[in-house]
Amino acid sequence: MTADLSQIVKAYDVRGVVPDQWDEALAALFGAAFAEVTAATAIVVGHDMRPSSPGLSRAFARGAADRGADVTEIGLCSTDQLYYASGALNLPGAMFTASHNPAQYNGIKLCRAGAAPVGQDTGLAQIRELVERWLAEGAPDPVARPGTLLARETLEDYAAHLRSLVDLTAIRPLKVVVDAGNGMGGHTVPSVFAGLPLTLVPMYFELDGTFPNHEANPLDPANLVDLQKRVPVEGADLGIAFDGDADRCFVVDEHGDPVSPSAVTALVAARELARNGGKGTVIHNLITSRTVPEVVKENGGTPVRTRVGHSFIKAEMARNGAIFGGEHSAHYYFKDFWNADTGMLAALHVLAALGGQEGPLSALVAQYDRYTGSGEINSTVADQSARLAAIRTAYEGRPGITLDDLDGLTVAAADWWFNVRPSNTEPLLRLNAEAKDEATMTKIRDEALAIIRG
Repeated sequence: MTADLSQIVKAYDVRGVVPDQWDEALAALFGAAFAEVTAATAIVVGHDMRPSSPGLSRAFARGAADRGADVTEIGLCSTDQLYYASGALNLPGAMFTASHNPAQYNGIKLCRAGAAPVGQDTGLAQIRELVERWLAEGAPDPVARPGTLLARETLEDYAAHLRSLVDLTAIRPLKVVVDAGNGMGGHTVPSVFAGLPLTLVPMYFELDGTFPNHEANPLDPANLVDLQKRVPVEGADLGIAFDGDADRCFVVDEHGDPVSPSAVTALVAARELARNGGKGTVIHNLITSRTVPEVVKENGGTPVRTRVGHSFIKAEMARNGAIFGGEHSAHYYFKDFWNADTGMLAALHVLAALGGQEGPLSALVAQYDRYTGSGEINSTVADQSARLAAIRTAYEGRPGITLDDLDGLTVAAADWWFNVRPSNTEPLLRLNAEAKDEATMTKIRDEALAIIRG
């Protein structure tokens, strides 16, 4: 096929429509290039439940083996299960998934040994260049001694590792509804929850990469509706939803009301700080709630603010020796999980916190949900730079207001803030606003939108 790699090699992964934009032949070239760029003698490969995933994964494995790398194939897995295998086996890894994208998409998330991320600046650009050269000139012949392909089961070891990091054995019995969205949570949840004092009500646990019930993207409120209805009907203590590759988790309380990922970040941060003697650094991106740095400081920790994007979080985790990191998008990163993100471990922390006291989840999370947020609001603009400059002009010099450029433009006052970030791929500006109360948030949000859309 004729492939345009500029369309499928993104900042942090490979992603595109199969077979229109990429296929198994191209996957094999990516496998060969990955082995070449990492200089790996062995790698680990896993895949999700999408119809195209097994074939793409096996083609990638054969491509890497042709360059001399021994390949451990762990088969069906969540993305954080692949990170576990990369960390536990100390091998570079490749996960075949398109996360929450529709069924016709697939992709590859790559990491170095110990689950260290591979992005544009850490090897992905080199991989792309190599594949483009081979597409133009022809792939090299296999090496004289190709690598081997070996199947290995890691699910039970992954589950045991997670349970070793959060003790749920003494919690009160809880009833939990889990919406796996026909994604990999249906594969991992039964093993992770096995033997715990939990009554599990499964929703859409059948692995089906065509997503027959709803998109596996809980960040879109429409995809949480089924879970929100089911939790109070079941009289459950909470509900948990996972995205397609089960590396993100979303929580709803006993009423079916969504719990902000910032509140989950703050709750888990407090628990991780307590586990580390009240000391440690916690990373949060700049559009998480102000609650997060407040809770971190109240619990003896040091908050570090970073740009939006998992590569920035992971880089700061490593640089600061941080114990935990969280994002507004429900990605949660743990030092004890090779600085990688795992929604399942965050979910276990929420269950442990809830089961360790007698009150409902809504009361528990109230202390971690102190402000009112707008959520992310996208606006199509003709000139991103001009609109950002207009915002700067409108607020610069006002008493009590600070501006910073860590990621887009953040404008902050004592009891409110908003951030405006340009999209890297579309003519959009993304607004997030937060304030001490609904009226203030609405006023600031509308004021900023008027300038953005002016």
